[in-house]
Amino acid sequence: MSSAPRHDGNDDARARFTASLGFRLDDFQDVAIDALRRSTSVLVAAPTGAGKTVVGEFACYDALERGQRAFYTTPIKALSNQKFRDLAARYGPSEVGLLTGDRSVNGNAPIVVMTTEVLRNMIYERSRALDNLLHVVLDEVHYLADRSRGAVWEEVLIQLPRAVQVTSLSATVSNAETFGAWLDQVRGGCEVIIEERRPVPLRHHYFVNGRIHPTFRAGQQKGASAAHRERAAQALAGVPNPELIAMERRASQRNRVTKRGRRLPPEVRLRWPSRPEVIEELTRRQWLPAILFVFSRAGCDAAVTQLHDAGVRLTSTAQRTEIDAIVDTMLADIPAVDLEVLGVDTWRSALRDGVAAHHAGMVPAFKECVEVLFQRGLLGVVVATETLALGINMPARTVVLERLEKWNGDAHVMLTPGEYTQLTGRAGRRGIDNVGHAVVLHQRSIDFRTVAGLVGTRSYPLRSSFQPSYNMAINLLRNHDLDAAEQLIAASFAQYEADARVSRKADRLRELDEGIAGYAQHLACDAGDWSAYWALRQRLSVVEKSAARSRRAAATEQVRAAVAALEPGDVIEHASADGPVAVTGIQLSKAGTPLANVVTKQGALTRLGPRELTEPPTVIDRVQLPRTGNPRQRDYRRDVARQLRTVRLAAAAAADSGASGNIVDESDDGAAEKIAELRTAVGRHPCHNCAQRSDHERWQYRTDELAEEAERLRDDVMRATGSLTRRFARIRSVLTTLDYLDGSARPTSDGMRLARIYSDVDLLVAESLRRGVLDDLDVAELAGIAALFLYESRSDEPPQARYLPTARLDDAGDAVASIAAELREHERAAGLPPLRALDPDFVECAWRWAQGADLDDALGGRELTGGDFVRNIKQIADLLGQLRGLDEPVAERIPAALDALLRGIVEW
Repeated sequence: MSSAPRHDGNDDARARFTASLGFRLDDFQDVAIDALRRSTSVLVAAPTGAGKTVVGEFACYDALERGQRAFYTTPIKALSNQKFRDLAARYGPSEVGLLTGDRSVNGNAPIVVMTTEVLRNMIYERSRALDNLLHVVLDEVHYLADRSRGAVWEEVLIQLPRAVQVTSLSATVSNAETFGAWLDQVRGGCEVIIEERRPVPLRHHYFVNGRIHPTFRAGQQKGASAAHRERAAQALAGVPNPELIAMERRASQRNRVTKRGRRLPPEVRLRWPSRPEVIEELTRRQWLPAILFVFSRAGCDAAVTQLHDAGVRLTSTAQRTEIDAIVDTMLADIPAVDLEVLGVDTWRSALRDGVAAHHAGMVPAFKECVEVLFQRGLLGVVVATETLALGINMPARTVVLERLEKWNGDAHVMLTPGEYTQLTGRAGRRGIDNVGHAVVLHQRSIDFRTVAGLVGTRSYPLRSSFQPSYNMAINLLRNHDLDAAEQLIAASFAQYEADARVSRKADRLRELDEGIAGYAQHLACDAGDWSAYWALRQRLSVVEKSAARSRRAAATEQVRAAVAALEPGDVIEHASADGPVAVTGIQLSKAGTPLANVVTKQGALTRLGPRELTEPPTVIDRVQLPRTGNPRQRDYRRDVARQLRTVRLAAAAAADSGASGNIVDESDDGAAEKIAELRTAVGRHPCHNCAQRSDHERWQYRTDELAEEAERLRDDVMRATGSLTRRFARIRSVLTTLDYLDGSARPTSDGMRLARIYSDVDLLVAESLRRGVLDDLDVAELAGIAALFLYESRSDEPPQARYLPTARLDDAGDAVASIAAELREHERAAGLPPLRALDPDFVECAWRWAQGADLDDALGGRELTGGDFVRNIKQIADLLGQLRGLDEPVAERIPAALDALLRGIVEW
């Protein structure tokens, strides 16, 4: 641990800081530190592992040197905890503090590590802690793109006093210059430092058929100079490996057929490697330690089990002994009964083999054990979800991507180039490895060229997800007048991006308007008023198209009704089936469209609906369906086909019955008369007989195309211009209606309560407090009602209603649900997205835990991971902690509630 820096009035802080590192700074670090010494803010965009945090650490050093303060912020508590340990080891425990919402350590220290939400709250509260603040470090600022947390970063960047220097650390993004230009605007100066070179070169590979192949064609030649090899590598970067392309092409030919009809065997069959096979190959190549990314928690756990069952052993006897000692020390304070519920023995057994999982479903204690063991070189393989890619210091020699698709909550989607870069950035340990390796496993659903295209793409822009909320609106308006608050909203990166797009579209609009004006000279007709003539033509086209749509809709509806009326055994005629077909049943599609399952006279089973039938089917006969079996069976269909061969033709049947299959047009509604009138008017117009009419029409069509594009652009511009301030106005409308703002847009006393509640259900919590819903609840019931506010299941199924564990809690839950319904009505009326549905499924778990139950009893048999349980309880404690300082009846019970919640594995 180095000693804290001294302040001697010299400008030697940079030299002393560099000397304390023990290694030479890279050029981009030098440039960034020089900018900070010139008292300007900086944006440092560099690959993972390049050493961006050194710049942030200098900001902390500089604050100590000058006798002022530095705040080091991160987007997640785990990263804050890690940075706190690093800085405390460097400068001493007395110089470094930690504030993460549920942990407060030495908060008055000159260097304080915190989550960004804590800093945002300080700004809104105008905390005195900001008075002597020199530097703020925003680590992993690219997390700005996260939907649920983007607003926090922008709130800080917009509202932090301009005298404070901001050090923004970002992964390499393609629009870093744009982001830096915005920072320069809102911070009153910002220098952008971009480093694209990785300190440890990264090689990309493709694993198929038991072998690891380079993704791109090698660019090195024996005997060539280093400069020549570098130029060759650059020239060939992004050129997919032709050997792999040829292999894939040969594999695709495995269904080839010879002229004699014989099927040829495949020249090569592409095979996905098993996980044990992958680890065996990496071990053979000495490419461990490795991180294997699997995009599901269950998949991570299953992979660890599979490697264990396959006998993968990556540790020595001495390493196993060391692993046991570290695990015993780190888990010493967790009750044995909770460890048993968490499956500690199975988890420890895999650790001793050098294999572990790392994902959000694990309790923090287990995750931190894995991180420590990996950092100490005691684990060979960590199987992780993509959350590991954010900030946690766990570099490896190799990163393996098992899939290039992941579930985004709605569908399976390809990784973006930015996500691929973020994940593979873990490969290559600075000062240890000469090269890092990224290995993509073969996947049947994704061809190799797609893989190479993803790997070779270098475009991954940073996107804002900033949206004003109720809490933000109140906090802005308690510290600023309405005009200033709107200016701050308009200063967001989201609006900056929107304005930039508007500017580009405005340029295009000017081009279109000039083109339309130029075409106008060709639209002057000597015979008459061309614009009036063309208006008639357009009106006629609209009416004709509308009538055609109506006829098609009526025809489709008649077909639907006729199909729905069919019964099993009915025989109808279908042209593409080459004769009559027999109906075996009717079923509805997912869209509710009736479909007829039919058997043809050739014995084939098919399905008919409005897409296949041009007119309503007419029953021409009936057959006796077999009493046993089903249409999927060949004998069943053969029996039906035999009967169909005796059925008379439809024409004969129609002649006998007088039936007709023609569709009756019930959709005219006077359209024919309107069309006739318009056609007459068009024909009588003088311009219709103009000798140059075809030339006028050609120019008119070009004008219409430009006008349509211009109209679309104007709509886009209208939506984008001031979009956030319009949302801000809608939020103010709801708050004013509910008396959280007065007529002058100033917060009322109820509004000041809302200002202290930071949650996506902030208004619901505030309204429940105002109506006294929480007043009579005991400590455990408070935990339960907070769970109702906060819990969101990972399941796609809608929340199920359930009785809550006590009568008072059940009554409170009903009251909250009623308030939520009222708020949704207000939001719909204001044009805002309505409040999400409330899920009561975690209420009883939280209530039991707050009553003192152990983990097993608290879970009550629910399918919930230990990590999810801990995270949910901490969120509940965080929300209840926000109510502690309010002048409310419930406030006096909050300390006891926090004590009941923050214990055991949750407190860890």
